[in-house]
Amino acid sequence: MKLYDITQEIFTCAVYPGDPAPQRELLCSIEGGDLYNLTAFSMCAHNGTHMDAPAHFLKDGKTVEQIPLEKCIGTCLVAAHQGDLTGEDAEHLLSAGEKRILLKGNAVVTLGAAEVFARAGLYLLGVESQTVGPEDAPMAVHKVLLAAETVLLEGVRLGEVPAGKYLLMAQPLSLGGADGAPCRAVLGEIE
Repeated sequence: MKLYDITQEIFTCAVYPGDPAPQRELLCSIEGGDLYNLTAFSMCAHNGTHMDAPAHFLKDGKTVEQIPLEKCIGTCLVAAHQGDLTGEDAEHLLSAGEKRILLKGNAVVTLGAAEVFARAGLYLLGVESQTVGPEDAPMAVHKVLLAAETVLLEGVRLGEVPAGKYLLMAQPLSLGGADGAPCRAVLGEIE
């Protein structure tokens, strides 16, 4: 099976405006005379390729470790889209019959599209941007999707992935009580 790693490298990843960038500290170094290498790091839960849990925008929403993994693993549709994704566009994507959709390109999910996806019970929506919805006002789109418990996978990299159906494996780190988490997202070709 051909695999596509659609994850950003953490220390060089894109960072949402205003969020802290990941930091790495080498605590021990074989080159420096230590017996082993040991790295510490700090980062925002929403750096690079990451998932948003409902708690990101909803006061009593589920936290990231409460996201059912079956929403994060399974068949998905990778679809190319540029610009605003409308409600009509969302209906068209849903006609493929997949419960997980990844948008390839510079797609901006509109409130109308979010409402269509939420009503349909979409498991997961992924985008290449660091946020679903307009970067300058993402809250309304997030609230609609997260209230429907649609998992948001943000910051994927789909440039090398042809449009089509794939097996998605994108498990968030189990950060108890967190509103999001980085994840390693991989697509596998379906034979």
